[in-house]
Amino acid sequence: MGSWKITGIIATLVVILAIPAYVLKEKYFRRLPGPRPVTTFAGSQKCMDCHKTEYDKWQNSHHDRAMDIASDDTVLGDFSNVTVEFHGVNTRFYRRDDKFFTHTQGPDGKMGEFEITHTFGWYPLQQYLVPFPGGRLQCLPITWDVKDKKWYHLYPDDPIDPKDWLYWTNAGQNWNGMCAECHSTNLKKNYDIQSDAYRTTWSEINVSCEACHGPGSRHVAWAELPDMARAQTATFELVVKAKGMDSREQVELCAPCHSRRAILGDYTHAEPDLLDSMLPSLLMPELYFADGQILEEVYVYGSFTQSKMYSRNVRCSDCHDVHSIKKVKEGNALCLQCHRASVYDTQAHHFHKKKGEIGTPIKSAAGKVLFDVGSGAQCVQCHMPERPYMGIDYRADHSFRIPRPDLSIKLGSPNACNRCHLDKTDQWSDEYMTKWYGPGRRAHYGTIIAEGRNRSMNAHQKLIKLAADQLYPVIVRSTALSLLSDYPAAETNRAYELALMDEEALVRRTAVDHINVSDPKRQTALLASMLYDPVKAVRVEAARRIAEIPDPPLDNNQKLVFQASLDEYQKSMEYSADFAFGRYNLANLYATLKQPEKAVENYRAAIKIDNLFYPAKVNLAMFYNQAGENDKAEILLREVVTSHPEMYEIHYSLGLLLAEKKQYEESAKHLKIASEGIPDRDRIHYNLGLLLQHLKRDSDAEVALLAALEMEPDNLEYLYALADFYLKRKKLQEARSIAEKMIAKHPNQRIGHDILKLIEKNSGVNSN
Repeated sequence: MGSWKITGIIATLVVILAIPAYVLKEKYFRRLPGPRPVTTFAGSQKCMDCHKTEYDKWQNSHHDRAMDIASDDTVLGDFSNVTVEFHGVNTRFYRRDDKFFTHTQGPDGKMGEFEITHTFGWYPLQQYLVPFPGGRLQCLPITWDVKDKKWYHLYPDDPIDPKDWLYWTNAGQNWNGMCAECHSTNLKKNYDIQSDAYRTTWSEINVSCEACHGPGSRHVAWAELPDMARAQTATFELVVKAKGMDSREQVELCAPCHSRRAILGDYTHAEPDLLDSMLPSLLMPELYFADGQILEEVYVYGSFTQSKMYSRNVRCSDCHDVHSIKKVKEGNALCLQCHRASVYDTQAHHFHKKKGEIGTPIKSAAGKVLFDVGSGAQCVQCHMPERPYMGIDYRADHSFRIPRPDLSIKLGSPNACNRCHLDKTDQWSDEYMTKWYGPGRRAHYGTIIAEGRNRSMNAHQKLIKLAADQLYPVIVRSTALSLLSDYPAAETNRAYELALMDEEALVRRTAVDHINVSDPKRQTALLASMLYDPVKAVRVEAARRIAEIPDPPLDNNQKLVFQASLDEYQKSMEYSADFAFGRYNLANLYATLKQPEKAVENYRAAIKIDNLFYPAKVNLAMFYNQAGENDKAEILLREVVTSHPEMYEIHYSLGLLLAEKKQYEESAKHLKIASEGIPDRDRIHYNLGLLLQHLKRDSDAEVALLAALEMEPDNLEYLYALADFYLKRKKLQEARSIAEKMIAKHPNQRIGHDILKLIEKNSGVNSN
C-alpha cells in the first residue's frame, strides 16, 4: 500500500501506504452521510416474495454458488476414492459418513487426512476449504476442473515449499483474509492481532441480495406494512438505491469485490466514497502491462475504468444481467446494442470471416491450451482478449481497446492479433493494421508509463502533463503521479501540490503518498490540509506522512485531527495485520513514533507471515544494526540478496554493513555489484573506491573514485579522497591538479590550500 525507498547506511524502507483546505472546491467531494437509522441484514429469503423474478435469476448463479457448505448438492469434484499425483505426491479424495476428505500433504509437508467443509466457486473451477485452528479456512491447491471433469494443480510447474507464503496451509491461501469478503454477504473478518486468530462471520454464506443492495431490514419492514400504511418514499429505506445509477455509481458498487485493491476495513455499504473502504491498485508493472492491459488477475475494475465505455456512461448492467450475471445478449449482438451493425459487424471493419466457434482452443507447440478463442469476426476477440488465471479461468480485459501491435513492438505488451496468429510476428500484425486502417496511430499513454517505469529522463515533463490531464482515466493519471516520485524537482512537487486539489480521491491520495517538500513547515502545511479530506484513504495517508516529520508544526486543532486520522490509519493496518504488509506498515508507524520494541515485534511478525517479504527484513536489519546486533542484520540482508539478487540497493547496504564488521573483501564484492547495478549513484562509487584503496587494489580504487568525482565534480569530499589517494602514492602531479580544483571550487576551505602546500613541500617547490 504505497511506495518505499532506501536511504542511509542500512537500508531504511518507508511505508507501502501551503494549499489550505478551504481552496478545495466543495463539488470535489461527496458529502459525508448524516446519522443513519439502524438497519440490519434480513436475508435473501425476505426478498423472494416481492422480487421473485430477480430471485429466480439469482438462484444457481455464480454469486449464489460463490461459497457453500460441502454436500451432495454443492460438491462437483470426484470424491469416489480417487488418487491423483502432482509433484510426486499422491493425493486421495474420498467420502466417509457423508463427509468429504482428502489425504495429502499438510503443514510442514507432512501427509495427513483433512476434512473438506466448504465449497468455493462453481465454474469453470471449484475449490475446497479445510478448517484449521484459529478459525482459519484454507484453500486446497488441487482443484476441480468443472468443464473437463478432472483434478488439476493450481501451481503445476514447480512444487511450493511448505514454508512459502503461497503453500496451501499458509497465509497466501487463507480464506479469511484472501477470499472471504467477496464470496459471502456481510462478511466480518474479525482477526485478533493478539491471539493471531479469526472469528469470521457472515449473514449469508454466498453473495446474496444484500451483498449489493446493503442491509435491508428497514426495507423489509416497509414492505410488510399494509399498502395504505406505507410511506410513499422513493428510497424504500434501502441503503443502496440501485435504480438510476450512472456508470461510476454502479461500477463502484461492484468494485469492492471486482478490483485489485488494499482493504481499509470491513465493507458496510454506508461509505460515501469508494476509497473510504478500499484503495484500488494503480497500473503497477507486476499487475498491468505498460499500456494498461491486464497482466495479473485484477478483477475488471482497473481495466474497465480505462475504457471509453466507462467514460461514455456504459454500465456493468448494459452487458450483464445483475441478478443472473449472464450476458444480456450473446455474440456481437451484445455490442450492437450501441454500435451500428452496418459499420462494425462487417468484414470491411474486422477483416475476418465469420467462421469458427466460441471456445476453439489455441494450443502451443507442446499441445498446451493457451486460451479459447472464436472467430476473428467476434468483437470480443479483438477488443476484449482473455488471459487465463488459476490455470483455466479465462478473464477478459475490459478496457475495450483497439489492437495495437505497434505498441507490442515498442513496449513488449501483447496484442489481440498475435494471440491467435501464433506463427506471425508483431511486425506482421502491424503491417496489416496499417494496410487496413492507415499509417496514423494515436499517441498512447502506455509509452509514457513505460518511460516512467524505466526512469527515462525524457519522461519527466510527459508524466507531469499526463497526471494533470483530466481527459485521461483516473487510474492512469494517478499512476503517472506515482512514477513522478523518481524525478525529484521543484516541478514535480508543484504537480503534487496541484494534485492535492484534484476532484478525484485516488489522485489526491497518490499525491499525499509521494509529495516531498524539503522545507518541513511547508511539507507539514500541505499534508495538514489533507487531514480534513472527507475520504478516508486520503486523510489517513496524510496522517502517516505527517508522523514521519519530527515535531511537525501543527496547531491545537490540527493536532486533534491528526491524532484521529492516525488512529484510523493504525486501525486499518491492524485490520490487515494478518498480512505481511499490514504488520510491516504497523512496524514503520511504531518506528516513526519512537517505539522500537513494537516496531521490531511487527517486523518479525511480518517475516513470520511471509518469509520472502524482504522490506520487513531490510528494516529489521536496520534496527539490529542500530542496536549493535550486526550478526542478525547480516543474516537478514544476505537472505534478501540471495532471493533478490537484482536488488542493488540491498547489496549496497550489505556491503556497508560488512565493511563495518571489517569483512572487507566480501564488502567490496557487494559494493561492486551495487555500483554496476546502479551506475549513476556517485556515493556507491565513492565508498567502493575508499574500500578498494584500503585493500591496496589501487587501479580499481582510482577508477571508482574518478567515477564518483565525474558525477559530482564539485564535491569537496570526493576531491579530497582523490587528492589523498594520489598523495599517498606519491603521484604529486595528479594530486596537485586535484588540489587546484579544490581551491578553485572551494576557495574558503583550508583543506585544498593545505594539500597544495604539502605537495609543494614534498616536491621542493616554494609556493611563494
